[in-house]
Amino acid sequence: MTFLGNLLWLLTGGFLSALEWSLAGIFWHITIVGIPWGRQCFKFAALSLAPFGKEVLPGGGAPSLIANVVWLLGSGVPMAFNHILTGLILCATIVGIPFGRQHFKIARLALFPFGARVIA
Repeated sequence: MTFLGNLLWLLTGGFLSALEWSLAGIFWHITIVGIPWGRQCFKFAALSLAPFGKEVLPGGGAPSLIANVVWLLGSGVPMAFNHILTGLILCATIVGIPFGRQHFKIARLALFPFGARVIA
């Protein structure tokens, strides 16, 4: 069931989501200082390719808090808003509810990526 969900996810917007996160990662990598934030974008891109069957566990400490504040100002809020809006649109249909829930999972991770772990 996970394979089928991930396959349908790719066809219904998951590929575009992964592309969006990859482009954000490339832009963060342009500067040397932005490399840690770019790595988080690539973590999201990998999650956006196959979100079904994966869990996100929050965590972190003071260094993660500082990095998350910078992240929120740079990419976190716009990317999370995009996923929340897409999730709400998908949840308007019964068939789209599982895909909307995956967008909400990615949105939560998009707000506070540092210190969070993605577990398969």
